[in-house]
Amino acid sequence: MGKKNNHKEFPYLDREISWIAFNERVLGQAMMTQKPLLERLRFIAIAAKNLDEFFMVRVAGLKNQEAAGLERRHPEPVSLKSLLDQIHERASALIQNQFNVLQTLKKELESENFFLVTAEGLMKSDKVWLSTYFKEEIFPVLTPLAVDPAHPFPFVANLGMTVALEMENPEGEILKGLVPLPLKIKRFIQLPNRGSRFIALEDVISLFIPKLFPGFILRGMGCFRVVRDSEVEIHEESDDFVHYFEAALKQRERGAVILLMIQKSMPPDLRAFVEEGLDLSIGEVMEVDGMLGLSDLDQVIISKRNDLQYKPYVERFPARIREFGGSCLAAIKHKDLLVHHPYESFDVVVDFLKEAARDPNVVSIKQTLYRTSNDSPIVAALIEAAENGKSVLVIVELKARFDEKANLKWARDLERAGVLVVYGLLGLKTHAKLSLVTRREDGHLKNYAHFGTGNYHPQTARVYDDLSLFTADHKIVEDLCKIFNYVTGSASPKKLKKLAYSPLSLRSTLIEHIRGERDFAKAGKPAIIWAKMNALVDHEIIDELCLASQDGVKIHLIVRGICCLSPELPGVSENIHVKSLVGRFLEHSRIVCFGNGHDLPSEHAKVFISSADWMPRNFDWRFESLVPIENHTVKSQILDQIMMAYLKDTANSWSLGADGNYTQINPEGEGFNAHHYFMRHQSLSGGGSMTHDLHLPHLTLEEPEILP
Repeated sequence: MGKKNNHKEFPYLDREISWIAFNERVLGQAMMTQKPLLERLRFIAIAAKNLDEFFMVRVAGLKNQEAAGLERRHPEPVSLKSLLDQIHERASALIQNQFNVLQTLKKELESENFFLVTAEGLMKSDKVWLSTYFKEEIFPVLTPLAVDPAHPFPFVANLGMTVALEMENPEGEILKGLVPLPLKIKRFIQLPNRGSRFIALEDVISLFIPKLFPGFILRGMGCFRVVRDSEVEIHEESDDFVHYFEAALKQRERGAVILLMIQKSMPPDLRAFVEEGLDLSIGEVMEVDGMLGLSDLDQVIISKRNDLQYKPYVERFPARIREFGGSCLAAIKHKDLLVHHPYESFDVVVDFLKEAARDPNVVSIKQTLYRTSNDSPIVAALIEAAENGKSVLVIVELKARFDEKANLKWARDLERAGVLVVYGLLGLKTHAKLSLVTRREDGHLKNYAHFGTGNYHPQTARVYDDLSLFTADHKIVEDLCKIFNYVTGSASPKKLKKLAYSPLSLRSTLIEHIRGERDFAKAGKPAIIWAKMNALVDHEIIDELCLASQDGVKIHLIVRGICCLSPELPGVSENIHVKSLVGRFLEHSRIVCFGNGHDLPSEHAKVFISSADWMPRNFDWRFESLVPIENHTVKSQILDQIMMAYLKDTANSWSLGADGNYTQINPEGEGFNAHHYFMRHQSLSGGGSMTHDLHLPHLTLEEPEILP
């Protein structure tokens, strides 16, 4: 592929810069004036959290490569040094823009009697109240630190924020001091009376420095925040993997400083003191003109101000399950069911496992767990099943980044209840979302399966767009039985009838179907691909898509985040169109549709859902699933409702150009809104007998907009 194109037409965009572009789109939501004010504030916090994780993992990896004298592998389009320079420039601008957007938003919030106040904006009564609050709630947990030859510069925790001070004692000597902000207390404090008013903890501390360092005169101060390398290096050949993993997690907390963020208002000599005190051997410094740690802003989004948030949305429960007396198993036995979260309730997934746990005819449950909630009803159902004497196997993925400790806890809780817990395949991360329930019916065993594109997490299921497929299809569940045995026994199944999986067959299956569309195009038949995912990085797949484009295959991609394919390049990718959706709900489902010699949508199409994004890690280093959709109603739901609505969307969409820049299709957020469509209309497979009476809009890409 690379040999056919000159450098000008090189089809790859850089992964890291593409990720920053995604986060710029997230921050763009905070600028859309038609969105509720506190939801816009939430998007600032989300963008800030995303950037923290980007530095903790991606930039940390690049910095370590640079320190080791390594270079990027071909075919990455830029050198490592050039890339790090670009990241610094784009990330610095993004961080500053977050604060600028916040300043604008604060003025709009004030018109709604909602205030983010500073120490300078406090009234006398506020200071009186804060004096008591500081004494009772803050002072006991603060640790003021003097830094001198007897007291060296302390360790600063990852994402920890610290107030740095320059003071003078009564003898005229200059003292440097630090006040770390405790991570376990609220960053923003709500003031009493006069509407919704909040002040940051560091501003409160600044008012009471004399109580922390009695007798000293304050000469200068400022805040700084550190982001540390948080990638965990895993050696799975360890004799005791779980204990080794626990030690690795503790070591991560002391990773090297990757980014030091310092307030621009900090005096130069105090800044030099901070930089000298921290080990910045591979880290870099960013100066910020404003508040640090904007990821904490979600603390001020309170239920008392529902008037400034999205109107509550109550997800639907599939009517078809109710028609079967609330029995998930009976409804699934009748026909495949696709549940579209968050528009349809995650309770279906929970009820599926609860019913299996309590059904005396269910003999076993097998389950993968990648992420779940702190009070997980999924884990509770699995424990109940084991306590009821059923055979329960749970594959727990310990390497679910930033959820490792929670997963260790769940693994131990499950084991105490008698669940057989395993930790997946050596060298692979178990990312597939799978459940298998085996029930004795009429003297025979019958299997029921759940395949998800998202996690078994009831909280995120309220805001993540994901799909849950429930099926009792004999060939699919037979394949799933073999796949569970593969994960627990490490013996690859010789032949599967329906399912594909990573690391052995998922990429090759996709390539086979992409090439199939090329063959249709060469034969003069319709050739078209629709796909939706979170990230497109894999160069082999990108090459195949570009070759398909050159043969005349029409390709429409919906890629929420990272996209390394440069679309619409003449002679290279001109038939490939890429858009990104960013809106009220987080696009998380993975879908791929092949026309199979027909235009889309079509009953002849080949349709799949998956747990995998199109990235090397998903194809080569993770256990993932690719599931065919063959039930007529479910296939129609995905093609005619879900994919058509996303392709038609203009309210939440950004179009990717060949130069890697995104253009918002409708900056005002008007036009067809896929999220609104899904909230307002019953899904086809969940409608039960009422499906035939549903008056759903017939969506086409050509017709005028049908929804406000």
